[in-house]
Amino acid sequence: MPSDTTIHGLLDRRTFLATAAGPLAGCGATEHQSGTHTERPPNIVFIMADDLGYGELGCYGQEKIQTPRIDQMAAEGMRFSDAYSGCSVCAPARSVLMTGLHMGHTSVRSNPGGVPILESDVTVAELLKEQGYATGCFGKWGLGDIGTDGVPWKQGFDEFVGYLHQAHAHYYYPLYIFDIERRLPLDGNEGDGRGTYSHDVIASRALDFIERQKDRPFFCYVPFTIPHSEYTAPDDDIYAEYKGQFEELTLRENANRPGRLIRPEEPHATLAAMITRLDRDVGRIVDRIAELGLDEDTIVFFTSDNGAAAALWTDYFLSSGQLRGSKRTFYEGGIRVPMIVRWPGYIASSSSSAHVWGFHDFLATALELAGAEPPASTDGRSVVPTLLGRSEQRAHDYLYWELPRHNSETGKFRDEVPAQAIRAGKWKAVRPTPAAPLELYDLVEDVSESRDISAEHPSVLANLEQLLENARVPPRAQTQPDHIWWESKG
Repeated sequence: MPSDTTIHGLLDRRTFLATAAGPLAGCGATEHQSGTHTERPPNIVFIMADDLGYGELGCYGQEKIQTPRIDQMAAEGMRFSDAYSGCSVCAPARSVLMTGLHMGHTSVRSNPGGVPILESDVTVAELLKEQGYATGCFGKWGLGDIGTDGVPWKQGFDEFVGYLHQAHAHYYYPLYIFDIERRLPLDGNEGDGRGTYSHDVIASRALDFIERQKDRPFFCYVPFTIPHSEYTAPDDDIYAEYKGQFEELTLRENANRPGRLIRPEEPHATLAAMITRLDRDVGRIVDRIAELGLDEDTIVFFTSDNGAAAALWTDYFLSSGQLRGSKRTFYEGGIRVPMIVRWPGYIASSSSSAHVWGFHDFLATALELAGAEPPASTDGRSVVPTLLGRSEQRAHDYLYWELPRHNSETGKFRDEVPAQAIRAGKWKAVRPTPAAPLELYDLVEDVSESRDISAEHPSVLANLEQLLENARVPPRAQTQPDHIWWESKG
């Protein structure tokens, strides 16, 4: 039970948040001003899984994989049904999240692994740092390698531990990860060694950052690498429980695919163990926040960077739920993601929302929470009204996605209409491959996108096609640095 003093502070801030017009002016101050104390803005924690499918959490319908801590987070906060990634693959989705610009405008629109965002880009971390936030990133960055302007410590983060080049992040037992520019060796991983699981180091460093920054506002961005491939997990109690559960299934499916083994190990057990490990560490972060007395001072977001990978065994888990498609596609299974937000005392517990929003909205949301205006250039809109149950939430006219084909050797994009998607209200148009005809779906009546109704609604399709043409500017040429700072599994 909170103390009377805590309750008084909660009520004061809740009243202010509920009645403030526009951005939360003044909420960013942390000290006395003109003799009047102003509440410090909330800490912001944004946790993002890698390739976690919409249907791979219990609170989104999963029945075979255990995710009790994320399910508890949903029970203590708000679960969104219609939240979207910035793209259907890793790097562009992260570019949208960091810049607040959708895929028609953001800097990184290719996915080779080391293309940097620009020096001129303004990230959410830079803007929060200007408001007095300590900023830390722990996990997979994917927006610039060593020697580029895209590295996180040049893009607003005070601290970084993890992987820079996203292909490096495909290895869970690498020789090292990065601590800012310094290589951080991982013990026991030489040769074929499996001594230190990188995810565990990343989780520990995120927890350490939260503890060290407890006395000031902080932004802790935790883009975890699991459950992205390489599919491997420590041989511990979590894995052992799933191994026994799925062993017979794996043997049977391998036998049904002669010459095409799923994996010699236990693929079902491995994926499930990775997701449950992720769940455990989300719980550890929430627990640490509570132990430090910061529950009512901290808003925590949890999501995935895109849809589930289309591995041979994900159909067994119904990894995309009832949604069509998976990672790399613009059907709902590729871009609609779990989104859970927890803030005790401000966000109603066990609440849900069908508000349609995406990664480009996070920047505006974070800035409103910090008491500041987002840049005029942002494509996003704050979802603070929805989170706090206010009535003035503005809906988007549309959400836009694209993934133009990119030549990593030349750095140039093909001169063609790219694969695209757009959602406007209940309507969703998809161009599944470059220059292909548009398909049209009514997501209220057909969330599984099972029936293309473009021939039945030519005027709707024409309007969406016009929006698609106007939603983008041609992407810049995008090249990776010449060097690779890691080799093999290093």
